[in-house]
Amino acid sequence: MDTNLPPEILVRVEDLKVYFPILKGVFQRKTGDVKAVDGVSFEIFRGETLGLVGESGCVKSTTGRAILQIYRPTKGKVFLEGKELTALRKRDLQPLRRRMQMIFQDPYASLNPRLTAGQIVSEPLEIHRLAKGKEKQARVAELFKLVGLLPDLIYRYPHEFSGGQRQRIGLARALALEPEFIVCDEPIAALDVSIQAQVINLLYDLQERLNLTYLFIAHDLSMVRHMSDRIAVMYLGKIVELTESNELYNMPLHPYTQALLSAVPIPDPDLEEQRQRIILKGDIPSPANPPIGCNFHTRCQKVQGICVEEEPVFREIKAGHRVACHFAGE
Repeated sequence: MDTNLPPEILVRVEDLKVYFPILKGVFQRKTGDVKAVDGVSFEIFRGETLGLVGESGCVKSTTGRAILQIYRPTKGKVFLEGKELTALRKRDLQPLRRRMQMIFQDPYASLNPRLTAGQIVSEPLEIHRLAKGKEKQARVAELFKLVGLLPDLIYRYPHEFSGGQRQRIGLARALALEPEFIVCDEPIAALDVSIQAQVINLLYDLQERLNLTYLFIAHDLSMVRHMSDRIAVMYLGKIVELTESNELYNMPLHPYTQALLSAVPIPDPDLEEQRQRIILKGDIPSPANPPIGCNFHTRCQKVQGICVEEEPVFREIKAGHRVACHFAGE
């Protein structure tokens, strides 16, 4: 493979917006919008893992679901290998769903308790009419082995599995249609620490073996660094910084990124004692009424007059490093 060739873009997102209407009164009159995702643009290269991080409530999961068209965007475009998903009707979108799947955050809520593990994994094969009978059973057994589960477990129900095993079942279901792109929506958040590393290693091994592309959504910055090639930092519905993983950790440019990374523990006690913690004051503003100008200015320690008046442009400070801050790079 020629490493000088530019990476191939598999997923491209352009000015993505997802607004939810605020309805009040007996007649459910619309009085405003919750601006959940508010003008997000980025690309995901084939074979890479793009990490998406931020505080709880910054709508990372909504972004992932909008990319897969589980939530239909209010505005903007999403492309899968050059094909615009946002322009397709549901009927035309279904064949493309084979190429993009999702692993959900809660392994306890994302599996139907009335179905056996084998039925859960085989359901996508039935919906897309890819296999039936003995061929379907063989494919399910193969998927169980692929994610590290014994094929004998296909007749058990979800409540008979541990959290880590349930997440493996969810992963097997996602892999059933042989997708190219998988949104991992905080796949380890509900798991014990001892199990998290096993799931992460499994995701990494499967990516190498099957040439998968991941959007890895998480709030655990240390785990995201281990998993991701590039990282996008999200705040209040907008991406404020995007760059390579090591670059972000070694030289964060946005004040919000700097605050997040200051909270990540360092194994060296001497370095941990020397470094300065950045404590953000206040709560994330309401997405129904976001601040004018930079949406981070209400909590930023470096705020100046222009931050209150003008929204910063999401610009490239240097090759591959984009930041939405008026003073980044100065």
